[in-house]
Amino acid sequence: MKPIWIVDDDRSIRWVLEKSLARAGWPYRSFAEAREALEALEDESPQVLVSDVRMPGMDGLELLRLMKQRHPQVPVIIMTAYSDLDSAVASFQGGAFDYLPKPFDVEDAVQLIGRAMRRDDAQAGASAAGVADGPGFQAGMLGQAPAMQELFRAIGRLSSSSATVLITGESGSGKELVARALHRHSPRAGKPFVAINTAAIAGELLESELFGHERGAFTGAHARRAGRFEEADGGTLFLDEIGDMPAKLQTRLLRVLGDGSFYRVGGVSPVKVNVRVIAATHQPLEQRVRQGSFREDLFHRLNVIRLRLPPLRERAEDIPLLAEHFLQASARNLGMDAKTLSPAALQVLARFAFPGNVRQLENICHWLTVMAPSQQIDASDLPPELHEWDQRQGLRSGEMTPEAVDTEAPAAASADVPPPDFAIYERGAAPERWLRDLEQVALKRLRAGESQIMQDLTQAFERTLIQAALQATGGRRVDAASRLGLGRNTITRKMRELGME
Repeated sequence: MKPIWIVDDDRSIRWVLEKSLARAGWPYRSFAEAREALEALEDESPQVLVSDVRMPGMDGLELLRLMKQRHPQVPVIIMTAYSDLDSAVASFQGGAFDYLPKPFDVEDAVQLIGRAMRRDDAQAGASAAGVADGPGFQAGMLGQAPAMQELFRAIGRLSSSSATVLITGESGSGKELVARALHRHSPRAGKPFVAINTAAIAGELLESELFGHERGAFTGAHARRAGRFEEADGGTLFLDEIGDMPAKLQTRLLRVLGDGSFYRVGGVSPVKVNVRVIAATHQPLEQRVRQGSFREDLFHRLNVIRLRLPPLRERAEDIPLLAEHFLQASARNLGMDAKTLSPAALQVLARFAFPGNVRQLENICHWLTVMAPSQQIDASDLPPELHEWDQRQGLRSGEMTPEAVDTEAPAAASADVPPPDFAIYERGAAPERWLRDLEQVALKRLRAGESQIMQDLTQAFERTLIQAALQATGGRRVDAASRLGLGRNTITRKMRELGME
């Protein structure tokens, strides 16, 4: 059995992977530099290569390129602490089997290496494409949350494809950024990217906007005009808010997607184009199909590959990264020094629901750049609406004001108070109920002289939350972690500690 090679200048990472591979019974060999691994290739080749991206001297992407030239059958896994879109795409375009964002869960890393070892002969013979530019940053597309990592992987896998893509997500979550990334990393990157919001243009004008018109086609049409499909020929057309497209245009769009030809408004000669269509919507299209307001055949034509962009509240761990970027961008635009957020301010932002998603966070950061009185932004400097929301949430969570305390509540708990069933309380129910039940249970156990109460109740609470999240997501651990506001590594660790594995 050939060894698994680990290439990383961080000794602690090498040590952790070495111990994990040893427990799995797999041979391994470690290198602190990429050039050491290249020299070793003269004598042998690994079964799997696991390499960091950022290293002194040669980086991991260059090592990947050279490995694919010499041993294209060897699966390569790229590790990176720079969890951005370009790192993922560059890894896949370079022919990587997969990429592993740091910090990673050791068990996940071992499972990924195992999948690389078991890949079939067809995959092993696949050749590599050219390597894209090195890791970078695209505004709004930075993310360490598991849902964003899955999105980055999907964009990477689609980098050599021109398939139709449907992007779903709430308003302000960055759907156009995803569309631009798909275009920028596709074979059509050198051709036009044309975006149009179908909900922002009246139905009678949208047809001309999409397909163009001939001179004299209607009042005011003094000359022939090319539509967005013609402008995007050879490239990508992004149709935002596709769910609001009128029924008549849905029929015309279906025909274009079928054979790539259409007629301008008032035209008699067909126009042929080669356009990749990426559509986006914040609406549930399946529901609109059932209601009869969206064509089912068009839905299936658009829904070749679907990418879901998570709302910001499901990726709260990304808020500090995005906030720092937006504060720096605002400062550059205004010619100022970038401001920083205090831990207290970050806590308020992390609790905020962000109904406007990433766009709202960007606007808040711009407001802070202009309005915050000092270089370090404290919680008191945040916009008033955040304070009002935070205060309302605190009251809903049982942080009662002195006036709201129930002075007639019993001073002692009944000896036969049953333990609370946390799972029965639905979202929106009065939170004081379960908190008071918790208080009664705690009082009962304290009076009984029990110890370790905090640990026992905290574990019961966490176990119930995780079980509920797994049930809601059909057992998908990554989605459950995202819904709870946890990282993938955190939920795995907690499940292990709670005996839920």
